[in-house]
Amino acid sequence: MAGCKGKIMTVQGVIEPSQAGVTLPHEHLYLKVPSFYTEPKNKQAEGYIHAPFEMKNLGWIRQNPYSHWPNLSLYGESEAVIEELLFFKENGGNTIVENTSLGIYRDLATLKHISQSTGVNVVCGTGFYVDAAQTESVRSYSEEKMAEVMRADILEGTEGIRCGIIGEIGTAWPISDFERRSLRSGAIVQQELGCPVIIHPGRDPCAPTEAMRYILEVGGKAEHTVMSHLDRTLLDKETLMEFAKLGTYLEYDLFGIETSHYQLLESIDMPSDAQRVKVIKDLVDEGLEDRVLIAHDIHTKHRLMKYGGHGYSHVLINIVPKMLNRGITQAQIDKFLIANPRRWLQFTK
Repeated sequence: MAGCKGKIMTVQGVIEPSQAGVTLPHEHLYLKVPSFYTEPKNKQAEGYIHAPFEMKNLGWIRQNPYSHWPNLSLYGESEAVIEELLFFKENGGNTIVENTSLGIYRDLATLKHISQSTGVNVVCGTGFYVDAAQTESVRSYSEEKMAEVMRADILEGTEGIRCGIIGEIGTAWPISDFERRSLRSGAIVQQELGCPVIIHPGRDPCAPTEAMRYILEVGGKAEHTVMSHLDRTLLDKETLMEFAKLGTYLEYDLFGIETSHYQLLESIDMPSDAQRVKVIKDLVDEGLEDRVLIAHDIHTKHRLMKYGGHGYSHVLINIVPKMLNRGITQAQIDKFLIANPRRWLQFTK
């Protein structure tokens, strides 16, 4: 990739790493996730499935975000997102890595419009989300076809809008044949082009390691790969530290979710922000501060400020002070928000 080595690819073109500044490495600005829909367990709740966003409904939506159909799309919310990113910029933010991959309705032109309207750098992704989000025709893709799609998105783009990461590569548990091909082809293109990769692991403690096995066996680079959603996946310190030996970036990207009820796997008690901060302090104490990334993974309406949510500035406004209060230094926070994502996002070829 002539001219991209040591640089970052945004929807508006190549930038120098020094221009990235404060970066959220895992967000969504424009997507639809109908595959997340979950039938409510309580039949009395059926009246809420299509209910409008009103104060009286907000408590139910927060507890059951994936049972509320209007909540499962950010389409039509560009103006709200633009307003939020301007606020993000006012609070010191510079760059958003937009993780909407193929299968959850990516729209590169809208992402470019949002970036142009706000002055916030937007890095967009290629690759394939989970098997369940794909059409039958896409599920039939070979590794070679998948690699061809990703390669074209990075080298040529769509109407000149080029992707700067592979991901989020989606996997469920157990990993399907389609998802296995997706992981392997992503790693092959990473090795070829020197591009960053980010993975959405299945909801099982074995899932991150298993996903990395497919990445590494075809020459993918752990040190250039992010493992997302560790705050809902690796819930005990011993398992986390064992996984950390593989050398990936360790991403805690569900900041702002303070509801312990996790609809997508009810056996998991979703941690609070305070618990996330505590785990990150443990990682720092273990000497892993150079591999920590933090974000919100906003992918539903109810987490936008317009709908009473925490928004894209929550980490900067609320979590950074909490970290400082819990013994994490500003220099370490700057690694999470600036140095680590900047290093990950650079092309190596």
